[in-house]
Amino acid sequence: MHSVRTVLKSRTYWAAGIVVSMIIATAAVGAGVQGSNAATVSSSTSSGAPTVVPTDDAADVPVSTAALTAIDTDARFSIAVLDTETRQTISYGTGSYDTASIVKVDILAALLYQAQQGGRTLTASEKALAAAMIERSDNSAATALFNEVGGTSGLEEFNEVIGLTETEVGADGYWGLTQTAPADQIQLLEIVFGAESVLTTESQAYEQGLMSQVIDSQNFGVSAAADDADDAALKVGYLQRSATGMWDVTSIGQIEADGHTYLVAVLSDGNATFDGGVALVDEVARAAVAALS
Repeated sequence: MHSVRTVLKSRTYWAAGIVVSMIIATAAVGAGVQGSNAATVSSSTSSGAPTVVPTDDAADVPVSTAALTAIDTDARFSIAVLDTETRQTISYGTGSYDTASIVKVDILAALLYQAQQGGRTLTASEKALAAAMIERSDNSAATALFNEVGGTSGLEEFNEVIGLTETEVGADGYWGLTQTAPADQIQLLEIVFGAESVLTTESQAYEQGLMSQVIDSQNFGVSAAADDADDAALKVGYLQRSATGMWDVTSIGQIEADGHTYLVAVLSDGNATFDGGVALVDEVARAAVAALS
């Protein structure tokens, strides 16, 4: 198992890219970029139009975010994508969002990490709850495992270990109201899928396996950008807010597209309908991944 210091060091490049992205986003808005979302991308410079500058010098080709800017919606959305081979990234949108059920990936990662620290594997009961939580998005199973990892404080402690700086776990047991940003969700996905992780390869394979077996109704968003949606490893979330009647719709995971492996996190809120939210995160995922392909 890699040390926490090693894992956090390996995330520096992604975090730095996102910080620069937000600087570019602020500049773009000030310059009069049209649309309700600010288009941003990672770059090694602090000036210029919204473009992506890959970390691979051989692929130093600007990438347009015009397709994301052109998406016509009254909802709010944000996305981040990482090419796991080239380390090329793109992000779009600002602010924090409710996780809804994508936080279940975080809960399971915390459970696996705690089990490792205790020198044990998951029990049969824990495995049954984990499968229900990830594959079918069972909320009762999620609540049971959320409580097992220590509730809000326990999950916050794990998130500190893995370096999630823009995620605030929901209070009073409301795990679905955890606030997060796409950059943090990419970092979480690197814990689940990346070569350097506080999770053992066995723990990673277990969580990846569950994310690869979600039921059909739980397969949308990031998988819309995959060559084969059935090959995606993902978790989605959706929640209708009681105060407004509007829908949060979210999706995170790993996909294969055009010979590349991508980690993708797309978040949205203010959707008038659930179906409209699904259509939006599908469209956003496709546009962002296509920009890097």
